[in-house]
Amino acid sequence: QAQLVESGGGSVQAGGSLRLSCTSSVSTGVNWMAWFRQPPGKEREGVAAIHSRSGTTMIADSVKGRFTISQTDDKITLYLQMDSLKPEDTGMYYCAAGFVYSWRDSLNSTKYENWGQGTQVTVSS
Repeated sequence: QAQLVESGGGSVQAGGSLRLSCTSSVSTGVNWMAWFRQPPGKEREGVAAIHSRSGTTMIADSVKGRFTISQTDDKITLYLQMDSLKPEDTGMYYCAAGFVYSWRDSLNSTKYENWGQGTQVTVSS
């Protein structure tokens, strides 16, 4: 089972940037890694995902053009670069890893079995 530890959250004004990091232990049975977020009082939603071997990425429409997901060559660290942040980006951000059979499910939280503890992102207007 993969162990995931997020870092990099914080408070920023609208228009600012943050970079989240997720350190993952090496584990079998994982082909996708992803970032999810949970705004206050709302359900968890997929933000961005990356196929560990091919590097194929999936980005949610709500953050497309503003957020970028990437990973180090050794696949140990996952990043989420967040630019042009908006107040609606506020929430707890989670790193996840799992074996997802279809790219169509790469932003579906129910397909991931390994989760980090989360890091808070707060964007003020």
